[in-house]
Amino acid sequence: MPPHCDSMDGPVVTAARQALDAGDVDLVLPFVHAQSEDEVRAAFARSLAARELAPAAQEVSDLYFFETVVRVHRAGEGAPYTGLKPAGLGEGPVIPLAEKAIDTGSAYDLRDFLAQELDAQLNRRLDLIVARTPRDGAPVPEVRRYVEAMLGFEVYSHHLYMAMQDTGHAG
Repeated sequence: MPPHCDSMDGPVVTAARQALDAGDVDLVLPFVHAQSEDEVRAAFARSLAARELAPAAQEVSDLYFFETVVRVHRAGEGAPYTGLKPAGLGEGPVIPLAEKAIDTGSAYDLRDFLAQELDAQLNRRLDLIVARTPRDGAPVPEVRRYVEAMLGFEVYSHHLYMAMQDTGHAG
C-alpha cells in the first residue's frame, strides 16, 4: 500500500495541481519544509514556463513539478522518495477515518477502529506466545520459538508506545 502523500490523488499532488492551475506556488508550500521552498519555487517557475509551450510540454512539466514536490515533501518527513503512485490505489482504512476526524472534529470512529485493531493484534501475538510456551526440558529450537515470539511481542508493544509518543508531523 502506498504512502498517501506519494499518490497522484494524495494531498501533496492535489495541492501541487491547484498551485499550477492557479499560478500560485503558495498553495503547495505548506507541504514542504521552509528550507526547501527555494527548490519548489524554482521547479514551479520552470513548470509554469514549460506549460506555455504545448499540451505535451504541460503534461511533462506538471509531472516534473509533482515529482519534485513529493520528493521534497518525503525528504522533509525523513522518508525516501520511491516515485509517484497512481491514483485510486487506496490507502487502507485509517487515512479515510483520519480525514473524517479532521472534517468532523471528532476522532471517535478513528479511535474505535484503532482500538479494535490494537486489541486484535495484541491478542493474536499473545496467543502465539501461549501456544509456543515450551514444556519442561524442551529442546532449544522449541524454546527459541517461544523466546522469539515473546521478544517480538515486547518489541511490538514498545514500538507502539513510541509511535504514540512521537509528535512527528504535529511537532
